[in-house]
Amino acid sequence: MKKLIYSISLFTLVVLGTSCNKWLDLQPRDGITRQEFWKTKEDIQAAVAGIYTSLLAPPPGVGDKALTEWMFIHGEIRADMLATNTNSAQDERNAAEVNIVSSTSLSSWASFYRTINYCNTVLDYGPGVKTTDPTLTDVQLNAYTAEALTMRAMMYFYLVRTFRDVPLKLTSTAKDTDLQNLPKSTAAIVLAQIVSDLKKAEAGAVNTYGNTASDKGRITKYTVNALLADVYLWMDNYTDCIAACNKVINSQLYALQNGNGSWYTNVFYNGSSTETIFELSNKNSVNNIFYNLLVQSKRRFTTTNYTLTDVFPADDVDPDRFFDIRAGEFFNSGDLSVVKWGTENPSYVNWQAYRISDIMLLKAEALAMTGGGAEAITIINDIRLKRNAVTASAQTPDPGDADAIIDYILAERSREFAFEGKRWFDLLRVAKRENYRRISVLLDMVSRTVSPLIQQSAITKFRDVNSHYMPIADAELFADPLLVQNPFYTK
Repeated sequence: MKKLIYSISLFTLVVLGTSCNKWLDLQPRDGITRQEFWKTKEDIQAAVAGIYTSLLAPPPGVGDKALTEWMFIHGEIRADMLATNTNSAQDERNAAEVNIVSSTSLSSWASFYRTINYCNTVLDYGPGVKTTDPTLTDVQLNAYTAEALTMRAMMYFYLVRTFRDVPLKLTSTAKDTDLQNLPKSTAAIVLAQIVSDLKKAEAGAVNTYGNTASDKGRITKYTVNALLADVYLWMDNYTDCIAACNKVINSQLYALQNGNGSWYTNVFYNGSSTETIFELSNKNSVNNIFYNLLVQSKRRFTTTNYTLTDVFPADDVDPDRFFDIRAGEFFNSGDLSVVKWGTENPSYVNWQAYRISDIMLLKAEALAMTGGGAEAITIINDIRLKRNAVTASAQTPDPGDADAIIDYILAERSREFAFEGKRWFDLLRVAKRENYRRISVLLDMVSRTVSPLIQQSAITKFRDVNSHYMPIADAELFADPLLVQNPFYTK
């Protein structure tokens, strides 16, 4: 895999290099893709490896954030556990203060569509390799196809949660004549495509690659079902969410590790633990980007006082100590720096996309919404026991009170997945449910994070549900006349 990652850098530069500025911004030069590539199954394998590489860093010569940085920012900056400071960009501070404008640099979606195009390229050209390489079997082709479909689905899931309605492109941009203007598709259409892709991927994905690192760092059937469970819960499809969760849980391939001194090292620093379903592997390839964001003296983000006092409260008996194993491993209570992704420069701590605790809590949330409150509480308590959670953070909801159980799940997810790019999406998922019956989840968040001087203005903005999604970048609107700005940003 390491050799493939190195080879794909050349592939990305030569085969998938840009030729002109358009909203996709990722098209190869005319003719190169079909004429000089896609001859053997090794070409497909290299292209699939390039999809994974594109999550860790932009192609050579492309000035953009790593996709993991976009995932982190979109999932955290508008929530309540990440704070900006004087080193943050102005647009980042604006986002944290509920003051996003249509010209914000945070509305770029190029990295996501770049990876989508890599996926589309594999899906378009991979099947043709069977005509030139008789050693490529249907099983192998289906497995590569499953990886591309799942990664495309994951990218669109990030886009639909961030922007809501987005262009849906399902064919590759392989040459200049392939460029086209596309309107936005509704979130419902995009989500339906995501589910369709994942169901197809599940049929072709492998159970195992034969080694732990690949099973954790590449798409398997269990990755597909983990993503499906997440998507179904976002869609309020609780029955299918539980079924997808059970496929992962019942495999008995994943288990929570004991809450001892080696937990963080095993799960995050070393990676590929029994808890991990899918991780973006930095080992021996690309150092992660979080040292500059979170650790160095000029870091752009810290955690919030709310995280210190409410998410991870001190132990009831000895308030000078933390016993929850997550607190001290995730952030420094002295300077509030986030250390979860490593303190070394460079750091190779892997980005955890899905762990078994995620699937357990997704299932708990679906259970709470379908009358299974008692089982949901048991799941929460099982995780808390493994993490040595302190009694100060414990809650005792009535098994029949779905809202109270969901609040407990949100609180536990804030501890379990702190700084993993999930917090904003968790809050938005719960708030928007049943036609925003619980919009108070977001309004309460604003009241505890935004300065009192602008608090009422921020709350007023958040009452408009269109404000919960990012604007379409001005450059994209200029390049594609079929695109229409998100409603909140046209006022």
